[in-house]
Amino acid sequence: MASASQLIALLKSHAEGDDERFYSVAMQLAAHEARIGHGKLAEELRALVDQAKARRGLPPKGGDKTVPIGRPRGELAELLGVSYPGNRLGEMVLDDHLEYQLKRVIREQRQAERLLSHGLAPRRKLLLVGPPGTGKTLTAAVLAGELGLPLLQVRLDGLITKYMGETAAKLRQVFDATDRTRGVYFFDEFDAIGSQRGLANDVGEVRRILNSFLQMIEQDESHSLIVAATNHPEILDQALFRRFDDILHYGLPDEARIAALLKARLGRQARKGVSWNRLAKKAKGLSYAEIVRACDEALKEAVIEQKKHLSEPDIRLAIEERAEARSRFNNQTN
Repeated sequence: MASASQLIALLKSHAEGDDERFYSVAMQLAAHEARIGHGKLAEELRALVDQAKARRGLPPKGGDKTVPIGRPRGELAELLGVSYPGNRLGEMVLDDHLEYQLKRVIREQRQAERLLSHGLAPRRKLLLVGPPGTGKTLTAAVLAGELGLPLLQVRLDGLITKYMGETAAKLRQVFDATDRTRGVYFFDEFDAIGSQRGLANDVGEVRRILNSFLQMIEQDESHSLIVAATNHPEILDQALFRRFDDILHYGLPDEARIAALLKARLGRQARKGVSWNRLAKKAKGLSYAEIVRACDEALKEAVIEQKKHLSEPDIRLAIEERAEARSRFNNQTN
């Protein structure tokens, strides 16, 4: 059933002649009905919106199963980048505990209305920690894709300014948006906001930003998901950790998961007899992102050389090049 706020927004947008807002709320209603199992009603609502747009000469969202919303305007457009991912959990290669945690978040979100009716709150404030390239950004896209929600990435370059109080005011705009537009709000490189108070390079404005974030996330009662990701959990202020419903830890893949990832990416193009386990040993120590890039390099080389199938040496060469690049980087930074 539509919420009171949605009905008010629907009538208000119609009365004001704001077609874009009207269609947006209608599609949010359709997505809500789909999430609670009313698939037929959801499809009817989507079809009616598409028919109405067609009559007005507006393009329908053909085949798009996400929740279309109006793109952020004005100053908010400088703070939020919006996309509509189609990613699914099956695309990720995860350890058992992390997969369980993500499935639990998705399940609770899909059953949010039932939980709320019993006075219980679904998980929706998540902190993702781990090295670069281990799947944190992909997780935000997967959550949006699985739940049919827009992914709204917070632009730190637009959020953080040198002027006293301005960053906190912009942060308030982002949190106000979580209440107006349900979505997955993604704070990448979160340590830029959440670093410990009292660090040697700390300044008063950094403390004010962190205090503002702590207050806003504590008070947030929207139905949006707030997802923060960091490569440096050790520098986060300890007060942050209890503000999140779940902390998800990401790490480098072991050999079994590397083999699974290689086979998933290259299995159809590889020759018979390729040993994924042998290749996985060569890729040990690389992140998921680095392994995916190595796979893509092998595929591109095959296309350029007009090879119908990838051999094990072809794949091994791409992995070794990526591993060498990683080694050079480590030597330069250590």
